[in-house]
Amino acid sequence: MEEVLPGVYHWQGKNPGSGVRGSSFWLSGPGVLIDPNVPPDVGIDWFSGQETSPQAIVLSNRHHYRGSREFVERYGCPVHVPRVGLHEFGPDRQPVEPYEPGDALPGGLVVHEVGAICPDDMALHSAELRALWFADGLVRGGEVGSGGPLGFVPDSLMDEPEQTKQGLLRSFRRLLDELQFEHILLAHGGAMVGDGRALLEDLVGAGGRTAFEM
Repeated sequence: MEEVLPGVYHWQGKNPGSGVRGSSFWLSGPGVLIDPNVPPDVGIDWFSGQETSPQAIVLSNRHHYRGSREFVERYGCPVHVPRVGLHEFGPDRQPVEPYEPGDALPGGLVVHEVGAICPDDMALHSAELRALWFADGLVRGGEVGSGGPLGFVPDSLMDEPEQTKQGLLRSFRRLLDELQFEHILLAHGGAMVGDGRALLEDLVGAGGRTAFEM
């Protein structure tokens, strides 16, 4: 568990089922979890000792339910999910609250569509924090904190790689044009504080790259 921006905490954990490591975030002021796993170092009890207990969970795409159930059962917080990905949330993952691009969510997060890699892939923007969260369309290679390259997931994880990558680049250009942000926070790759925008501009200027190979 690391405070990467004032009131914004980041940690890594293994996703239930897949075992893939993912990054989760906690906005301590409003009590909002983004793509949460239970932090392996402090556990779920840590949140009970915070000034604000978990009030809401926001998923950046339908695949990031992760450890949400444990938080829902402990704290009774609602789970906000992309409406276009609602088919993923059967009776075992209810209740959820659907959102759409343009919606304002708890924690001052505003939803922006990324798409391309999957219809429900979203970016979450905080104007106050000058931060932008990404789901699966943008990842970072290497271990978190190692400074690995920013880029796409491997082609093997895309249905139509070239079409998908061009679609992602169009979305990245739009976000750069429309939004003010300095920091990028990734569901797969951690936080890029201070230089996130510059790194995304470099990626777009280079015509994209793959962040890691499988």
